Amino acid sequence: MGYILILAGLAIIVFAVFQSYNIYTGKSSAPLVFQAPSAQNVSSGAGLDIEQQIQNQIDQSVQKQLNQILPPAAITKTFNLVSWSFLAFILIFAGGTISGIGVKLIVSEKRSLS
Repeated sequence: MGYILILAGLAIIVFAVFQSYNIYTGKSSAPLVFQAPSAQNVSSGAGLDIEQQIQNQIDQSVQKQLNQILPPAAITKTFNLVSWSFLAFILIFAGGTISGIGVKLIVSEKRSLS
């Protein structure tokens, strides 16, 4: 049973490292935990007073400038990479713990036999 746990733990670690390698080299994409917000439809301005129309134009202009500086897709991609890194850390930690349990089982079995 100990050897099976060691192999299972190592398999989890190898899987997490291999997936991380593929994600960070661009061969595959990170799991989509976060998605970029879709473009909002802004009213044409019919039926609004002049102050509201000006405010809508200012909002649109500011939003366009912010999207040019830092696109929402870049923020989303960063969040997805961070969430994958956190998940990979958990998988590697879990694999190490499972392997450690396997080692303890093997050591305790050998001690009980001698």
